[in-house]
Amino acid sequence: MIHAAYLMPLLPLAGFVVLAALGRRLGDPWAGWLGTATVAGSFVVACVVYAGLLAKVAPTRSFTQDLFTWIPVGGLQVHAALLIDPLSMTMALFVTGVSSLIHLYSIGYMKGDRDYPKFFLYLNLFVASMLLLVLANNLLFTFVGWEGVGVCSYWLISFWFGRDSAASAGKKAFLYNRLADVGFLVAVFLVFSKTGTLNYTGIFAHLSLIGGGTGTAICLLLFVAAVGKSAQLPLFPWLADAMEGPTPVSALIHAATMVTAGVYLMCRISPVLSEHHVAQLVVASVGAATAFVAATIGCAQQDIKKVLAYSTVSQLGYMFLAVGTGAYEAAIFLMVAHAFFKALLFLGAGSVIHGLHDEQDLKRMGNLRRYMKLTFFTFGVGTLAIAGIPPLSGFFAKGDILDNAYARYPVLWAIGLVTAALTAYYMTRLVSLAFYGDDRWRHGEAGADSVHGGGAEPHESPWVMALPLVVLAVLAFFGGLLHLPWHSSWNPLSWLGPVFGAAQYDAHQSAGTQWALGIVDSVVALVGLGVAFSLWSRRAQRPELEPAVLQRAYFLDDVYDTVIARPGQAFARFCATVVEVRVIDGAVNGVGRLTRAAGGSLRRVQTGYVRQYALGIVLGTVVLLAWMISRAVS
Repeated sequence: MIHAAYLMPLLPLAGFVVLAALGRRLGDPWAGWLGTATVAGSFVVACVVYAGLLAKVAPTRSFTQDLFTWIPVGGLQVHAALLIDPLSMTMALFVTGVSSLIHLYSIGYMKGDRDYPKFFLYLNLFVASMLLLVLANNLLFTFVGWEGVGVCSYWLISFWFGRDSAASAGKKAFLYNRLADVGFLVAVFLVFSKTGTLNYTGIFAHLSLIGGGTGTAICLLLFVAAVGKSAQLPLFPWLADAMEGPTPVSALIHAATMVTAGVYLMCRISPVLSEHHVAQLVVASVGAATAFVAATIGCAQQDIKKVLAYSTVSQLGYMFLAVGTGAYEAAIFLMVAHAFFKALLFLGAGSVIHGLHDEQDLKRMGNLRRYMKLTFFTFGVGTLAIAGIPPLSGFFAKGDILDNAYARYPVLWAIGLVTAALTAYYMTRLVSLAFYGDDRWRHGEAGADSVHGGGAEPHESPWVMALPLVVLAVLAFFGGLLHLPWHSSWNPLSWLGPVFGAAQYDAHQSAGTQWALGIVDSVVALVGLGVAFSLWSRRAQRPELEPAVLQRAYFLDDVYDTVIARPGQAFARFCATVVEVRVIDGAVNGVGRLTRAAGGSLRRVQTGYVRQYALGIVLGTVVLLAWMISRAVS
């Protein structure tokens, strides 16, 4: 069963090839059904491989499937090979499972779109690239998948490229990630120079060859790449603009692919990271700071998808906080739970947008619980889960991270706790504005013109969009069962233990401490929920709680524009008008003018008179004879 692992990335890749060749002929909806079937097939294969791996004894749950030799150059022997172990299979299971639901949802959401087949073509390649990333057995093969999800995100974010905002958002995401990927490449060079291999097992077997300074540099360089891919400070602005893509793309990027890649990479290199405590502290600090900053920004956004985008940035910060504390299982636990409730929230937001005929402004919604009962119920489950309300999945997943942070970095725990309150606040604010209050979508509010002219009532989504919402709501509610710390008989994520081994941090907390921390987490979440509901369930306009500094994300884009973009444009203009015209063109034209002048001067020697040429020959002969005689005499 394990030997079927290669089918996991191959099936969506085959779907990509078929859709590239026959997508236009298949059309709507068959292109969507084909794309969904290939990813669902990949999920079935993942379940089969998982069962085969689970049947093995814990220490031997690792299998390398060598596909072919990719780069055989001297000492650099890189194979296209898959590493099947508990970490890669955990990733593959939720990537294929959640992606299948998003594909199914997209069949209804993208109905009638002019480029319907192309959309599923990109989605299939996106999933194939992510699976290659998490299953690769070496850093260089991982980088292929890493770049694959990067280019697919560019295509999908700018899918509606006829809109300038979408085209710009795609380029912004691409450039931010390419900037960060330099760190990945430099780290690959350092790793090979020290260990002579790029295979993960080989790297971990030669940890003694990676010195303190070099090891810290490798960890931090890979973290730079993760900061770009997983949208952490200071490179998170691209993720909010990525909401210009279709909503299923947002769900896929935020829940199952792309942004989780950075967390996975840091967990994969955990044996190296755990040996370098400075790097761990940097990772944890950046994660905690990002979680807090993004949560505060989410408190003032009006676009429903941007609230969820900053929510993703914040939750990823929690995951890096866990990685930095050595709580790798806790990071993966939140990653899986986050995949459930964030996919649910984005698809629920898509259902709202679909029901309101493309309206995304929270201030132009209101009272949708009356018209979209299923969406309201499922979205509510996702909100309670991400807010950390017990007994939903987010309570256990986030609590596991905060417990470890409390034991190792109490200051970062305090930041994480405040962020938990903010999370409950901004998510409840979103629900209050969208589903409670007056029918603002009917008449507009605060002088805003009504988008729909007061005539189009919201409507519930078709079954292909509703079914994924129900499935994800169940997973978001019961996902905490995956890693309940006091149920030794039911703890599926405990099979990750051998992967992390001695790298895993043990908080050594008593049961009383864990219960106390859990109660604090719950109280903080309930306070955030209650405050937000009391403030926003009846009023949609509170400017004092939505300052411009938060609406504009601390003006980070403006800072980058002032410090980097405008000087860059000025330098480009200088190069175009001075360097190009006067230096480069001047040098080329100067050579031409010099040659022309030299030729003009030599033309005077060529008179055309034979007697002058004969005189020149005689004089030249005399000079040569005189020189030869002088040489002979001397």
